[in-house]
Amino acid sequence: MTERTSALDRVLMQAGGSEILDVLAGRLSGADLTTLLLEVMRRRAQALSPADVLRRYGQDRFVAPAPIPFTRLRRAEDAVLSALPADVEVVTLAPVAPLGACSAVGPVDQNKVVSTVRNSEVAADPTNALALEAALRRRAAAGSEPVRLAALQRVTRAQRFEGAAFFAHFTLFALVTAGRDTGDLAFERRHAAEHLAILSKAVRACGMPDPEARVTVLDERFERVAASLDAKPDPDRESGRGYYTGLCYKIYGGGLEVGDGGFVDWTARLLGNRKERLLISALGVDRLA
Repeated sequence: MTERTSALDRVLMQAGGSEILDVLAGRLSGADLTTLLLEVMRRRAQALSPADVLRRYGQDRFVAPAPIPFTRLRRAEDAVLSALPADVEVVTLAPVAPLGACSAVGPVDQNKVVSTVRNSEVAADPTNALALEAALRRRAAAGSEPVRLAALQRVTRAQRFEGAAFFAHFTLFALVTAGRDTGDLAFERRHAAEHLAILSKAVRACGMPDPEARVTVLDERFERVAASLDAKPDPDRESGRGYYTGLCYKIYGGGLEVGDGGFVDWTARLLGNRKERLLISALGVDRLA
């Protein structure tokens, strides 16, 4: 029995049984559940004193200020944006995303994000939000011209990491390219090379002179794509398998992993069209700063 299951069983026993979980998870409409949870949070907030809030502020890792000085983060943000081609649109994303923005399209446990009581979740990955935006634009345009979007976003991850340069909230620079399969892996070869060039240029702009890309082939058909990239092979990579399709890569700078990316099937699933293609990439701006 996992620690999570044990804790849930204990809570359900105190709450009167598992039936309450069935009611909250499935029998109430989304609007009714929001109404109930809002009242719960209102009552809990009313019971708090100013001292309680200050004590929580000093103890909660999710609400503490970033350990990286603002000026260093700002310089790194400007540096990575300077690497973008003029025809990539920079989007200002909302600080929240629809509930399931991460778990509904990829193998991500919902407990790894911070869910809200309003059927949304605190932003955990800008590539997911950009994928939603790209899907809407692809559906509206109904053409073959790729949608190329980028964003800077402060995100929060619920899982706990240990070690240097691991934070509960951090800034990600994200880049997505959504388009249609044009045959012969032409989309994949063109845009994988473009993403790696942008990411490498962004890392250099942050003062790291020799960024290194390492590529992992997940489908033998993508050997041709990997061969065309300025990247070292990384066949032993384990992370990202089952998340990415075809091919994925990591970016290193200054001896530290600073970026990640690859192909995903999100827009194909969002639009119900197997011909849709999506490439996502991200850099950790706090690490670059």
